[in-house]
Amino acid sequence: MLRFPRQPIRYPLPVAPTWCLGWGPGANLKGAAWQEGPLAIALNPGRSVESQLVLSPSGRYVVVGDVWLRERRSLLTDLALENSLHQSDMQLVAVAWERWQGETLTKLVGSFCLAVWDREQQVLELGRDPAGARTLYYTAQGATRWAAGDLRSLAPYRSNALDPIALRDYLCCAFVPGDRTLWQDVRELRPGTRISWPGDDCQAYWHLEERLEAEGNGESLEWHGERLRSHLNQVVQDSLPDAPVGVFLSGGLDSSAITALAAKYHHDPVHTYSIHFGDPYPNELEFSSLVAQHCGTQHHILEIPLAQMWEQLPEAMAWLDDPIGDPLTVPNLLLGQLARQQVAVVLNGEGGDPCFGGPKNQPMLINQLYGSISPQDPLQAYLLAFRKCAADLPQLLKPDLWAAVQHEPYCFAEDLHSSASYLNRLMALNIKFKGADQILTKVNNLTRAAGVEGRSPLFDQRIVELSMTIPPQYKLSGVEEKAVLKQAVSDLLPEAIFKRPKSGMMVPVQAGFQREWQRAARELLLSRRAAIAPYLNQTLIQQWLNYQGDPWRRYGVKLWLLVSLEIWLQVNQNCQRRK
Repeated sequence: MLRFPRQPIRYPLPVAPTWCLGWGPGANLKGAAWQEGPLAIALNPGRSVESQLVLSPSGRYVVVGDVWLRERRSLLTDLALENSLHQSDMQLVAVAWERWQGETLTKLVGSFCLAVWDREQQVLELGRDPAGARTLYYTAQGATRWAAGDLRSLAPYRSNALDPIALRDYLCCAFVPGDRTLWQDVRELRPGTRISWPGDDCQAYWHLEERLEAEGNGESLEWHGERLRSHLNQVVQDSLPDAPVGVFLSGGLDSSAITALAAKYHHDPVHTYSIHFGDPYPNELEFSSLVAQHCGTQHHILEIPLAQMWEQLPEAMAWLDDPIGDPLTVPNLLLGQLARQQVAVVLNGEGGDPCFGGPKNQPMLINQLYGSISPQDPLQAYLLAFRKCAADLPQLLKPDLWAAVQHEPYCFAEDLHSSASYLNRLMALNIKFKGADQILTKVNNLTRAAGVEGRSPLFDQRIVELSMTIPPQYKLSGVEEKAVLKQAVSDLLPEAIFKRPKSGMMVPVQAGFQREWQRAARELLLSRRAAIAPYLNQTLIQQWLNYQGDPWRRYGVKLWLLVSLEIWLQVNQNCQRRK
């Protein structure tokens, strides 16, 4: 019988913190690596101090954070540095900050979250990379402010009060979008944004905008495909380590393209990793194995039984900053653990759908064409396109909670009503929110949990910016998806990959709840002591567990979303108490 331990769930392994800092009169950190005036900094004890904290050449600036520069060449040229092989990425940032201060952020290409302390002006500045590949959280109020590269490091400095709007948004999207977190006291710094203390001056230093009038307007699909290929060649090469590399390979276009480019340019072995869930569930091994053979990789296949999906879920949730209700959380963790046996860096194909028009945008486009939902209500259409719990909120949330959040604005409104073309509005939303708040944080946190570094070339800033200059008709036109990406890699992959229907990695959660997880899910979700009990209608959840009225077979997805939320709450509330 599958069941979790009696509440509260205790995740058995310690989760190593990232860097954490306090600023203000109460900034006292046990074992602080740096303490000066109102600032105290603690570091991850599992990494060297030099990789997390450095001083600028004059000693004026203290730089702390997590930085990986995908492309160093242009920065070195601007700094007129010739012999810099001995300098770490953090040291380069410190040198650059001494020259350009906050404008340094606009010159960095890579993944980073960082804090810079100006010892002369007594000003602290926090910054995050444009794609959101690294996370940065901070407390929103108080005389003493706290910031960290992960949410769990802030557990001692927050209450257990949930943000009801963030909870509503999670139920709609299966992740928490925007600057909110599930904790009312904590905010997430948005990608491409910086904030300074004192003053709470928060500004975007990078903007994702449609630029169809840029070079290439009016050019052919072939022209745009060739330009994209040139960028892909460079970005993938910049992502390769000086050692064997892994690629998560589903057999879809995006991961297959990254596999082919890695095999073309890498001089060390390339390992590919695919999953399936055993018989009788559908899988994509036919296509992933075809690509692996075509590209000459060392291919590894992992079977994940449904029992293991359930058993490993607490561990996966413990590594996530905010809850993510995507069933691929556990497979990401397990695949990372498999990859760790051969490699330290693993690439993936995440980003192809948001940047180049994947099929998940088709429901919104159909609504735009045929008006199944009022065209005056694009927000509702967007929320329903997630196919989670947006339509259930009036019944799922407790009445007082629904009354409190029903008319609160969503973070998507500005982009939905922008002047960009309709498809590129959807692309921008997917990149800014689903990309940063679900896809990247999920892959990065769970690969790191497994001891490997995940890199997402298709979410590289250069690829993202280029995608917004490509005419919409070369991304998604009717049933033809990602035409420009197909054109860019047409010479690299077997014809079957271009002609196959897009299905995505279908995790059999519907079958899981019907065949194996139902009793354990009942004990977890319907208990009077459940963490979700004060907020959600357990009678409705019981109906879902009984599969009453489920003609579209969506209850499995909704139940996984709720189970993920319940486990995440138990793990993190317990973590806060232990602190």
